Amino acid sequence: MVSTLSERQEPLTVLLVEDNAADIMLMEEVIADFGIDVNLHVVTDGVTAIDYLKQLGEYSDGPRPNLVILDLNLPKKHGLEVLAEIKDDHSLKQIPVLVMSTSSSPQDVARSYQLHANCSVRKPHDLETFSRVVKAIDHYWLEIATLPPN
Repeated sequence: MVSTLSERQEPLTVLLVEDNAADIMLMEEVIADFGIDVNLHVVTDGVTAIDYLKQLGEYSDGPRPNLVILDLNLPKKHGLEVLAEIKDDHSLKQIPVLVMSTSSSPQDVARSYQLHANCSVRKPHDLETFSRVVKAIDHYWLEIATLPPN
């Protein structure tokens, strides 16, 4: 059964694919400060993101995410490559992917949507705006949107 967060018995699982330690800490702080009810898992490169999603190696027993927040500028495998691989994989393509990047390149935004990103958001540079964006993501994706079941 598909349900919204208010109907769920347990928190949603969110995979954050981000290589910037400061941005990871900001995300964790905002989640803690706002009391956002998610299990946040973090990987720091594109290869590890695919391993996590395909439950390979050390991630063989890892939880399947309900939502992926994906940076584009990643080591080992670019975020657009990760996005393409997710959306080309029958078992992964229904997981919503929110691209959150510092890139304001119209080509990156267009390519993200061509590869079937569910959303593209420019990563804010200051704490206040970052907090507002994360709270808006929480509100929309975890309270309003109906996410597919795992």
